[in-house]
Amino acid sequence: MAHNKNLLEGVDARTRLAGSNQMEILLFSLGTRETFGINVFKVREVGRTPHITKTPNMPRGVEGLISLRGNVIPVLSLVSFLDLENPPTALGGTMMVAEYSKRTLGFLVHEVDRIIRMDWERVKAPEGLISNNQGLITSVIELDNGHLVSILDVEQILSNAFGEAVIVDILPARVQEDASVFFADDSIVARKKIIEVLDKLGVKHKHATNGAEAWTRLQAIAAHSQQTGKPLREEINLILVDAEMPEMDGYVLTKNIKSDARFEGVPVVMHSSLSSEANKAMGRSVGVDAYVAKFDAEVLSDTLRPLIER
Repeated sequence: MAHNKNLLEGVDARTRLAGSNQMEILLFSLGTRETFGINVFKVREVGRTPHITKTPNMPRGVEGLISLRGNVIPVLSLVSFLDLENPPTALGGTMMVAEYSKRTLGFLVHEVDRIIRMDWERVKAPEGLISNNQGLITSVIELDNGHLVSILDVEQILSNAFGEAVIVDILPARVQEDASVFFADDSIVARKKIIEVLDKLGVKHKHATNGAEAWTRLQAIAAHSQQTGKPLREEINLILVDAEMPEMDGYVLTKNIKSDARFEGVPVVMHSSLSSEANKAMGRSVGVDAYVAKFDAEVLSDTLRPLIER
């Protein structure tokens, strides 16, 4: 499969985006008038669709398997998951190979367009605009020409295709009764799984659905802590942030937290589907205390446990 170097070269240089509240989005189409996008960091290759081996009993939307440099990976047709007006009848002629949550997958699309750099402030939650797609659109971008780009929630698509991961028994953490974790994530699936892990650990929790909302709420909690004279660490024992979030990404959110003396001693853990070494380096550059790739409940609980236990 040919690698599209013109589109995807220079990934290392993109690590400089950490803390700039900017993202790079690969725009693509599915053979309709709509334009969709995916974070460049998720995409490893773009090329023509290779021969796909059909296998029995594949989940809906999974077209089959391909062999890619010695690895057998599933190929998903994105059209199958979206409620599109006048959907195309033929499979996409282009395939994106994406690395997501330690998994490599092929996504069939009609064609890729270009990469755009966008401020996260311009990435907005859909607020029910695309409710007919069952939450598969995590955010929307308005381009300079007024055209809208829908950013897909890959977590939800994988959950729909392969089912949700079964969370094994997690022992409760040895924490004080009022121990609390604050987390921020824009994916419905991710929030559900995080809550399940925190509940099993026996930890109270509050959350926000994007970075800007999280920072507003965290500042309010810090102000209340100052007014009452109660140490903030007693209000929040740990903050868990997603990397990709509308309006303010997890890198900027972490920088804000780490530069505010009121949050001294409160660990920040980044929990992201972007699992490459480059993304871990981006997390370290803004001061995260730990970086966990989505979604492994056991690894997440093992990472959080020593940071919240007293």
